[in-house]
Amino acid sequence: MRYLVTGGAGFLGSHLCDSLIKNGHEVLAVDNLYTGSKKNISHLFGLENFEFLRHDITLPLFVEVDAIFNLACPASPVHYQRHPVQTIKTSVIGAVNMLGLAKRLNIPILQASTSEVYGDPKISPQTEEYWGNVNPVGIRACYDEGKRAAESLFFDYSRQYKLPIKVVRIFNTYGPRMHKQDGRVVSNFIVQALRNDDITIYGDGSQTRSFCFVSDLIRGLISMMESNKETQGPINLGNPMEFTIKQLAEKVIELTESKSRIVFKALPSDDPKQRRPDISKAQTFLNWNPSIQLEEGLRKTIAYFEEIVRTEI
Repeated sequence: MRYLVTGGAGFLGSHLCDSLIKNGHEVLAVDNLYTGSKKNISHLFGLENFEFLRHDITLPLFVEVDAIFNLACPASPVHYQRHPVQTIKTSVIGAVNMLGLAKRLNIPILQASTSEVYGDPKISPQTEEYWGNVNPVGIRACYDEGKRAAESLFFDYSRQYKLPIKVVRIFNTYGPRMHKQDGRVVSNFIVQALRNDDITIYGDGSQTRSFCFVSDLIRGLISMMESNKETQGPINLGNPMEFTIKQLAEKVIELTESKSRIVFKALPSDDPKQRRPDISKAQTFLNWNPSIQLEEGLRKTIAYFEEIVRTEI
């Protein structure tokens, strides 16, 4: 198979490229390098079955591939709030362009959606049938509503053109190659702890998240792509083990043996108080379960960031 991976130089995209290459496939990675980095995929350069193209998917793309993983979009609040218009254009216009390419080639296409479509949920855990609680005009709407619109486009293309689609909703994922300044709690806490800086918690730390290690998530994406045509989704992919933000900070301090103190600041607007996936569908239709628990995943991620922080000294 020859796969197109948009966002292929990003955190998730680069790991997906690795797995596809390891499985013997050809990969065309496309990225405009806004949040992605060539460093994430530099080890793949020179391989016969890997190709990189710098391109923004808000512009049409004409290539020949067998299937598409559409991962392109800034995914952290720091990045998508810095350029909100470009973010929603990437989600919506980018989806139109990738769906158009898939339609022309009559190939399957997978949309990397997000748990942010649930907004600040009023139920927990979140099932795929839950329609969410999203502020359509808030500072996070460029991402939340952009991804919701992309899901609508995918299902409309399926209904109108019989296009084979797959939609997954990704919950908090972490691991090596995260951007050290992307504003997400795992990378923030680890970098602050390694520098012995204060660890910043927004709110009182009682808000919860579920953390999925990147290798588990990538396995789920590939399983979804390889599943039968009837498995369109949306399907939640994430680790259902729930932790408070304060528990995460304490665990990071423990594992890094840091001298950092925990400090509390005001909670940002529309920040969800609870996030936990119901993964019953992933278990049933994909036979998928996350296998790496938080402490093991944090140790792997800390080892990655130790190398980065060491170069700063």
